[in-house]
Amino acid sequence: MLAVITYKNKKFNIDLSKPLDISIPMRGDALNVNAWYLEHPKISPHTEVEFVGKVTQGASTNFNDIWFNPHAHGTHTECVGHITEAFQSVNRNLNRFFFLAELVTIAPEKYQDDFVISRKQLQYALGDRKREAVVIRTLPNLNDKLTKQYSNTNPPYLLKQTAELLVDKDVEHLLIDLPSVDKEKDGGALLAHRAFWNTEGEIRKKATITEFIYVPNSIKDGTYILNLQMAPFENDASPSRPVLYEILEE
Repeated sequence: MLAVITYKNKKFNIDLSKPLDISIPMRGDALNVNAWYLEHPKISPHTEVEFVGKVTQGASTNFNDIWFNPHAHGTHTECVGHITEAFQSVNRNLNRFFFLAELVTIAPEKYQDDFVISRKQLQYALGDRKREAVVIRTLPNLNDKLTKQYSNTNPPYLLKQTAELLVDKDVEHLLIDLPSVDKEKDGGALLAHRAFWNTEGEIRKKATITEFIYVPNSIKDGTYILNLQMAPFENDASPSRPVLYEILEE
């Protein structure tokens, strides 16, 4: 099924029957990807008195309760409300869902005792290209990203200057395969988050950060149409399903 997406008066053809899903599915056991020192998600039949919401246990339907935290338990999209005192809903702030995106692959470099994505690295990867969305795949890119337990591992992160580059390039949507764009334990500084949302100036309310994606190695770096799908939670963050579409030659 072919579709046409228009960006700045330029038309892009995509095939909606060939989505490239870059989300991590959520599951209710310890194999679920995890961060921020929480237990794994739980998906279990609702139980009340003698009722158990499971067909194999006599119920007419499967009727599960689900417990999870969007920031800790999988692919999620967040807005500036993640770090502000005033409530901001990602469901209200994100009201467009198709974007011109650039996928880049970067091997984080050594910085003090950490590994980081520097401004120079991202500038080299993007060149002069300007996109609404940037998708960052980090190396090494192994399947363990689907089940990794990140708590107390000090994963790579973005430097403040790297986030500032994205703002300079008018990138509104950042997607990355890490649990956070900031250092795991930074004393609450959240420098990359604050820089990306420009909290010291005119706040970029429409801008979003999507963390915990997974981009298979079979998907090549380049320009795509991004469909940023999201559950409509009135919250600072929501589980999401970013999908890339290859741009077809005319």
